[in-house]
Amino acid sequence: MEIYQTEEQQVEAIKSFWQKNGNTIIAGIALGFAGFIGFNLYQDNKLEQEFAVSDSYQALMDASAKNAKDFTVNGEKFISENGDNSYVALTALALAKESASHKDWQQVEKQLTTAIKTAPTDGIKAIASLRLARVQVELEQYTQALATLNNNLPASFTAAIEEIKGDAYLKQGKKDLARNAYQAAIAADGLATSPSLQIKLDDLAQATILPVTTPVVVTPVVTEADAK
Repeated sequence: MEIYQTEEQQVEAIKSFWQKNGNTIIAGIALGFAGFIGFNLYQDNKLEQEFAVSDSYQALMDASAKNAKDFTVNGEKFISENGDNSYVALTALALAKESASHKDWQQVEKQLTTAIKTAPTDGIKAIASLRLARVQVELEQYTQALATLNNNLPASFTAAIEEIKGDAYLKQGKKDLARNAYQAAIAADGLATSPSLQIKLDDLAQATILPVTTPVVVTPVVTEADAK
């Protein structure tokens, strides 16, 4: 099951942004907050904590390509120790991808759920939600998939949301709902990122056309008695 195509570049861009600018953003937020309340001690401690988390995340990502098993263990530890940090959702997305490569769908669901709950932005939340919904559709958890998609996701993800809904409806045999969902996805410019949408819609239309049958001509059997 491939669930890491459409949003992969978005995730990489977000990860790259945080790697380049995370410390600066964190420092700015911490300094601004500390300046507002006037607690220098809080400022120093908070900065130290945030910089340490950022460094730990970077080290974790650098090591992820070297040893997948260690990455899983260390990633789980990172999440458990930094449950309210912005880097947790990105770590959970990376762990979900690793679990998917081993077809460990229970772990994939677990990590994507964590990513949704801890996402620092609506965009990351939407990406994790779409991936979770795709997994749920493939596991025939259709009700759960539709609930995941109906979770106040940004309008910019409408095309992907409707396409996954269409897949869920189609696998349940609800062809009218599937057709409506695919059409809504296309209307939201879904063909720009998923050309297969038109194929899905065309296949659905073809399946509703009744096959033309050739009439069977029955030739009467003439017996010897009839001939006389």
